[in-house]
Amino acid sequence: MDIPNGGRFVMPDIVSTHFLLKEGDFVADFGAGSGFFLKPLSTAVGPTGRVYVCEIQKALVEKLGELIRGQGLSNVYTLWCDLEEVNGIKIGDKELDVAILVNTLFLIDQKDLAIREMARTLRSGGKFFVIDWTESFGGMGPQSQHVVTAATTTALFESNGFIFEREYPAGDHHYGLAFRKI
Repeated sequence: MDIPNGGRFVMPDIVSTHFLLKEGDFVADFGAGSGFFLKPLSTAVGPTGRVYVCEIQKALVEKLGELIRGQGLSNVYTLWCDLEEVNGIKIGDKELDVAILVNTLFLIDQKDLAIREMARTLRSGGKFFVIDWTESFGGMGPQSQHVVTAATTTALFESNGFIFEREYPAGDHHYGLAFRKI
């Protein structure tokens, strides 16, 4: 998506190639919002894989369900989830191969609790990809005092059972970080 001054925002078809998803993977998009990553995730994991789109806003869960049915994405499932509650994610322990969190970390109040809860659903060695804002940009994204820096994100994940693996391009106003669960 281009923006008026020539910058570039997160482009799911491009960014998702950095997730290195495989046919048959189980993946969750935590804080899926309007379903920006639905199609590329569904395509990448194929018919034997599974995509959970997790959202706390019930109205968005319903809209995501309609979108999924409309696009015929038979391997995508909506879940109402509260990331900031123990067992608030209705996914079993160690069920996921991959998790993503896009433009959501800055919205979470209890970050350590949410990271531990998301980690619970990820198998040992599973991958976690975080994309968030590098800045407050033209009234979009978080206000500057709510931006969570890449360094802070790395420290949060490392203190909650993850190893930082690499950075990847995620757009002109975002960072992309890859972690592996210990």
